Amino acid sequence: MSHSQQQNQSERWIETRPAMSIQGVGVRTTNEAEAGPQGKIPQLWDRYFQSGLQARLSDKDQAIYGLYTDYESDASGSYTLIIGNRIDEDVAAETSSELQQASVPASRYLVFRTRRGPLTEIVPEVWHEIWSYFDQAAEKRTYTGDYERYDMQQFDPANTVVNVYIAIE
Repeated sequence: MSHSQQQNQSERWIETRPAMSIQGVGVRTTNEAEAGPQGKIPQLWDRYFQSGLQARLSDKDQAIYGLYTDYESDASGSYTLIIGNRIDEDVAAETSSELQQASVPASRYLVFRTRRGPLTEIVPEVWHEIWSYFDQAAEKRTYTGDYERYDMQQFDPANTVVNVYIAIE
């Protein structure tokens, strides 16, 4: 494997994670829509930061989540993306017409860790790798909820690493 191929390959491992709930701002979209100029995800990030939710990150989990949920079918169908914070099941979530909430069941995940780089490059790059990987993978996606986890303790949008959790059987 050449050095450049190795550099573009993200690190991967399997992890079992407990159920969790995310509360944040959401949008319904498709990968096809996001590939064009009418993509909704960049504006969703703006809405998240304008909402003040970042100030309410829990002390235990200093991370922002991008949760892909409510899949219509597979990677080619509609899905809901919620950008938000993890909330404790035993704490009443703040209710607001602006905010959406979704739960992710406990699951096995194939975790993809991006290379270090600018957010706007590494996230689309890792998703292309994920789609290619699952075209021939032994593992099967469950589409019960996948998520990106952004660790805010060392977050720099120009130079960061993101873990993407893909639910598998």
